[in-house]
Amino acid sequence: MENLFENISTKNREKLLRMLKAQSIPYRKGVNILSNVNRDNFIGIVDEGCLQIVFNDYNGNSVIIEEIDKNQIFGNLISSINSDECEVITKDKTRIIYIDYDNITSPEIIKTDFYIIFVKNLIKLMATQLNTKNERIEILTKRTTRDKLLEYFRILSQKKSSKTFTIPFTFIELANYLSVDRSAMTREIKYLKTEGFIKVDGKRVRLLY
Repeated sequence: MENLFENISTKNREKLLRMLKAQSIPYRKGVNILSNVNRDNFIGIVDEGCLQIVFNDYNGNSVIIEEIDKNQIFGNLISSINSDECEVITKDKTRIIYIDYDNITSPEIIKTDFYIIFVKNLIKLMATQLNTKNERIEILTKRTTRDKLLEYFRILSQKKSSKTFTIPFTFIELANYLSVDRSAMTREIKYLKTEGFIKVDGKRVRLLY
């Protein structure tokens, strides 16, 4: 997984964060971090833990739009968080480093020898996360619950380079992520097991085809 500070020494990382006027804030599990953060013009780096970007529609339904893991980034320029219907929820005990986007282009930082490395890492990280968003779109374009599940399993298998992988969601979260009914999804997983497509042990899945 890409890291925003890859190939930057610990000493230079600390210097860079000071120059960026970064703030490091810890959160407990289950907190909507947007409740006390200005949504405009920032980049958040997940230094520890994990986040979920959740959209709540007018019927009270919640859909997981994106999951942000350690070393990944989010913000109004990267993620869909500007709407009042969106929340960013800590999935675990989490620490976020906040950077004002304008500070990234300050003359003081541009002059440093590690600035180019930082910008390259930022571009690579944004490209990787954009690819993840495109994968989600591919999943959601599938018409049936079965097809969505199989496409999601294919992506996880490809990322792990193995036919065996662990689903990073609870079943409720997975149904939200796939935008399907949880009961229908559970039935379809049972059918896939019975028909010999997959083997399931808790959240661990093995493709049999």
